[in-house]
Amino acid sequence: MVTLCAGAVIASLVVVNTASAQMLPPGASQFSPPPPAPLPPPKMEVPVVPQMDAPPSQPAVQPSGRGSFSDRINTCLDQGAASGLGPGERAEYSRSCANR
Repeated sequence: MVTLCAGAVIASLVVVNTASAQMLPPGASQFSPPPPAPLPPPKMEVPVVPQMDAPPSQPAVQPSGRGSFSDRINTCLDQGAASGLGPGERAEYSRSCANR
């Protein structure tokens, strides 16, 4: 009788340990790696809708410190005339001066 009770206790412990093990899907191996984590949901943003009554926005244009080419030529021609250069010398001076 004692052996019968001891056998019943051992059998119940085996059943309890087997039931607490991780259940594997059919055809899976216990050595298979776990599945990868799910991807995060995509980030969704509402697009900006232009307002009908708002004035159009224009990018701010920053003037260059150098000035336009024609402004530089005129400045160089004036400098050449002020320093006493003749017309041919002023043309040569203005070309080299404006491209610096």
